[in-house]
Amino acid sequence: MTQKSTTKANNVISGVQSITSTHYSILGLHPTASVIEIRRTYRKLSKKYHPDTTKLPLSVAQAEFQKINEAYAILSNPERRSLYDLEIGYSPINVIQAPQGWEFDTDSNSSTSAYLDPVDRPLSSGEIFVLFLLGITFLGCILLVLAVAYLRG
Repeated sequence: MTQKSTTKANNVISGVQSITSTHYSILGLHPTASVIEIRRTYRKLSKKYHPDTTKLPLSVAQAEFQKINEAYAILSNPERRSLYDLEIGYSPINVIQAPQGWEFDTDSNSSTSAYLDPVDRPLSSGEIFVLFLLGITFLGCILLVLAVAYLRG
């Protein structure tokens, strides 16, 4: 291999490293990709970049093939994939954030509310009614169990 082709291969490798920052982007997948999609993409890319079957320079092919193998090794294992997702900041569960103004300011001594905590408040009439219905239902279940037990002896 000549010096010119080696320099060109190194430029290609360094350009690819700056563009691809995650294992998902190495495989060209979204983080929500299924295990089957990951496996299919890995097989396709490994055939394309395998040093024995590609027409790319050997150093480029080996570097690409190594990155693809590393990405697949992490993304194909569920535990390693979940740890990697946490590392890159991806969460498959959409976290609902509280709207602005719902933060509880612990630094200020003056409060606009008489209660110490936003969840420390009296129950509304609807909540009291639901608790009453829940209590009646519970008592009804207890009476039913006692009646069945008495009838069966």
